[in-house]
Amino acid sequence: MQISHLLADRSVDDIIACTAQDSVRDAVARLAGKRIGAMPVLGSAEGEGVELLGVFSERDVIYRLAEEGSPCLDRPVASVMSAPAITATPDMTVDEAQGLMTRRRIRHLPVVDGRELSGFISIGDLVKSKIGEVESEAEAMRSYIQSS
Repeated sequence: MQISHLLADRSVDDIIACTAQDSVRDAVARLAGKRIGAMPVLGSAEGEGVELLGVFSERDVIYRLAEEGSPCLDRPVASVMSAPAITATPDMTVDEAQGLMTRRRIRHLPVVDGRELSGFISIGDLVKSKIGEVESEAEAMRSYIQSS
């Protein structure tokens, strides 16, 4: 199954994001308020519209807090985000995305189509998709066995 299939019923307008200029404190509040672990960091590229600049995650915050303590909360997201972002494409398969996440030890992937952000997926989205595939295959097997 391709990533585009996972994004078919989602709108890019529903992606929770922040900007590079937001304070870490504000971005942490957004993560906590939405009960999510990461979000894309968006900014304006000159003449290009909105651009994916990186990913801001709870891990970024934890590492910075361990290094410098609470002063990092008043810094801009740009100073703590993971950049450049590791990305997926809509035509990538779920298995390819899972492999990428495993190799790079990440739990969230922005999905880009050309230069445009078209989605944001988590390892949970991929696991849910794989479970759905296994359940569908099991049901098909049961139906086949019962009809034989």
